[in-house]
Amino acid sequence: MIRRWLIAGLLVWVPLGATLLVIHFLVGLADTSQLLLPSELRPDALFGFHVPGFGLIVIAVLVLGTGALAANVLGQRVLSAGERLLARVPLVRSVYGSMKKITEAVFSGGSMSFRRVVLIEYPRKGIWSIGFLAGDGMTEVSKAVGSDCVSVFVPTTPNPTSGFILQVPRAEVRMLPISIEDGMRYVISLGMAPPDAPRSPDSPGAST
Repeated sequence: MIRRWLIAGLLVWVPLGATLLVIHFLVGLADTSQLLLPSELRPDALFGFHVPGFGLIVIAVLVLGTGALAANVLGQRVLSAGERLLARVPLVRSVYGSMKKITEAVFSGGSMSFRRVVLIEYPRKGIWSIGFLAGDGMTEVSKAVGSDCVSVFVPTTPNPTSGFILQVPRAEVRMLPISIEDGMRYVISLGMAPPDAPRSPDSPGAST
């Protein structure tokens, strides 16, 4: 009985505690954005005490303001000039260029975003891995192997921010009828949180 209560209690408090710790860390990190404000405009000076989470407001205003600037012609010219300036600095050019491409892939909803959850035989025949269809493969790769390939990202678990980019023949890719969120949740949970109603994969070679 006690063991069952202990397990039930852990199932409640471990995920809740981990969530609170992550939120606390992110809020504390966001609060550092208050340093962008003049000292007299910070909550400590205005109200006489620290306001947790005030940095989130600063970040929201900064992001919305930058978005409004980037949405008009004059703002686009200013940002383009800034990007050209950054492109002249060797180390900064590499870091900024990479982060810009990743950000565009995640938030633009364009062709570079993950399209589908897929199943591929990896790392060998007979062993299947969950992956995410990233788009069409490199033309050079398709020509070299003599087969139309697609780019598939196979994430590591439980940290899906790292993984492998594979060039897989289109005919060997099986589409899974689950959402990107369900697929990512499955990876992060070490396979312990499968989709509620999984169905059989589509036949190989389904189009993108």
